[in-house]
Amino acid sequence: SPSMSMFSTGVLVLTSPLHALPPRIAPVLSSAAQLVERTLYVHLHPGLNLGSAAQARPVCIPAGRDLSGLITRLYSNAASVCGHLDVRVLLTHVRSRGLGVNPFPRPQALAHRPEVVLTDFAPPDPGRPGPARQSLRAYALSCYACAPSLTSVLLDPQLDVAAEDCARGPAELLETYSDVVVGGTFDRLHGAHKTLLNFSCLLADKRFLIGVSDRELLKNKVLKELIEPYAQRVQKLREFLQDVKPSLQVEIVPLADPYGPSITDPRLQCIVVSEETRKGGEAVNRKRLENGLPKLVLHEIQLIKDAHHSDTEEEKISSSSLRTRLLGTLLSPPKENPHIPPFPYVIGLTGGSGSGKSSIARRLEGLGGVWIDSDRLGHETYQPGAPAYHRVLQEFG
Repeated sequence: SPSMSMFSTGVLVLTSPLHALPPRIAPVLSSAAQLVERTLYVHLHPGLNLGSAAQARPVCIPAGRDLSGLITRLYSNAASVCGHLDVRVLLTHVRSRGLGVNPFPRPQALAHRPEVVLTDFAPPDPGRPGPARQSLRAYALSCYACAPSLTSVLLDPQLDVAAEDCARGPAELLETYSDVVVGGTFDRLHGAHKTLLNFSCLLADKRFLIGVSDRELLKNKVLKELIEPYAQRVQKLREFLQDVKPSLQVEIVPLADPYGPSITDPRLQCIVVSEETRKGGEAVNRKRLENGLPKLVLHEIQLIKDAHHSDTEEEKISSSSLRTRLLGTLLSPPKENPHIPPFPYVIGLTGGSGSGKSSIARRLEGLGGVWIDSDRLGHETYQPGAPAYHRVLQEFG
């Protein structure tokens, strides 16, 4: 039975009307997480009927305001109910114009090839799910390059949509811009980053410029030593955006100061910020005016609450909380070095002043380790009468 297998990568096709979807997202994601263990792509097609005799076809979905709220809800719920999954909301077929064309003239290749397609669609005859499953499989294969053995699964049919839910007026379309900019550290890409990136993709028609913090801007970050290397953060951003909206021209630049090209690029029209970076967006606009450039439209997104945060962590989903949770875990396995004898096992403790070296050394000593305090040994070498004492006097007086 397909429901007993685990798949590395899946596509979840959500067919409920957008306004009826919010309360259903968490249970559907929970069901999907029982089958998928690594990457879950989400494809939105409100009103898709997999139960008719005609083959279901992908269509363009209008980029409405209700969609941006729903994407935030999706990532927020995903962080709560399936935090281990890499969830990505796909936007190739979401358009603000040109809605009449086939959004998938050929199946889109994704970074991870889906092995299972899942849906919240409830078949008209629950006793005969076969036709809906076949229709779902054919639909997914027309949109994305999936594994040849693609399995199709109908999730909990209790998530059916009542007929009266479906009558709604046309969605209010988002205003879009040719060139959109955002900035950030983008360490350990999480739900809040993905919300920011997805929303920016909805707003951007042509070019998406991303400034990624590097070097000087990382100095005051919590546990900066654990921040992923710049090249790794950029690679993850590129992969995510290539999946989400491959038609966009993506430019990624390192940020050595808080502004980067946002205050000098004349083509930029819009900057996307969060509640806590809004002041930075306003500062960008002041600098642009000083440089004789038009102000950018500021679009603000909500912060996503972290359902799993501890008392000492921030309430919002943040990279610093994720780095803190790495403490006490093995970041990489110890490497064998033929030049170092296996016994005694040597642990080097390093860190700035007041970082806790002595506290950790005392803990290890209590567990039977021998503490060699290099600081103390170093100080002893230049005590009066010690070997280095006269050498220091001769050199420095």
